[in-house]
Amino acid sequence: MLNRGYAYATIISSKCHGQTLLSYLAGLYPHSTPQVWQQKLNKGEVTLNGVIATGSESVTSGQTLIWNRPPWIEPDAPRHFEVLLDDPHLLAVNKPSGLPTLPGAGFMENTLLRLVQKHVPDANPVHRLGRGTSGIVLFAKTPQAASSLTLNWNSPKTQKVYRALAQNVALQDVYEILTPIGRVPHPRLGSVWAANPNGKPSKSLAKVISRSASTTTFEVSLYSGRPHQIRIHLASVGHMLVGDPLYGVTGQPVENLPGVPGDGGYFLHAEFLKFHHPITGEQINLEAALPSGSPLHQ
Repeated sequence: MLNRGYAYATIISSKCHGQTLLSYLAGLYPHSTPQVWQQKLNKGEVTLNGVIATGSESVTSGQTLIWNRPPWIEPDAPRHFEVLLDDPHLLAVNKPSGLPTLPGAGFMENTLLRLVQKHVPDANPVHRLGRGTSGIVLFAKTPQAASSLTLNWNSPKTQKVYRALAQNVALQDVYEILTPIGRVPHPRLGSVWAANPNGKPSKSLAKVISRSASTTTFEVSLYSGRPHQIRIHLASVGHMLVGDPLYGVTGQPVENLPGVPGDGGYFLHAEFLKFHHPITGEQINLEAALPSGSPLHQ
């Protein structure tokens, strides 16, 4: 079934001043070649400051670029979720692996946000999980709840614990990982989050739960909230997530990605979340059951 399409809006930055619009689009959205972008321009899908663009224009700082993407058939995704907590201020759910939290990367309607808002229109996620990550996602229903939760999300007042299945047998029982995380260039994706010595300070604590002949199951506590933090941090100490298509040894992205770049295929679950209720102050302890039949049970 077709979705409703989407208007992607961007403000031209000063560093791109003077580029042709076609060149700018190909750099901004590297999933399509300049030739494909020219076809989209010829169909009238792109406007610059409200005027249908041809692609030959020179862009200037501050202009508004809008790509009106026509309706498309989205990739399949699970559409179920389990409610863990529901009160006048908060909603917490157990998200399945394969369902994006937010719209993006070809998904608009097949997202947790859209599915939740069909039942609770005012709910907005306080954080996000990667499409391949399952487990607890916390939503705020009121601005007051959202403000308080966001303020304390990356502080010791909020405890986040994940379970991860990683490659290779751990030599230590506990790893304190402080690898900084920032954007790095990627030949196919433009740029991605990865281990970067010039990135933002980050901290994870990974404890071994079990070992097999070639893998290790970890319990990972987060003390910062960087994108893809667990995937990057475990890879940076030689324990890439089993099935992760993007991150290799040292926490750097793989250049020659297999097939279409995706966010799925790995085993990572947001299992526990502990925090104080933003309105009542009550201690909240949430637990999301591991997916049935998942290798994370080992």
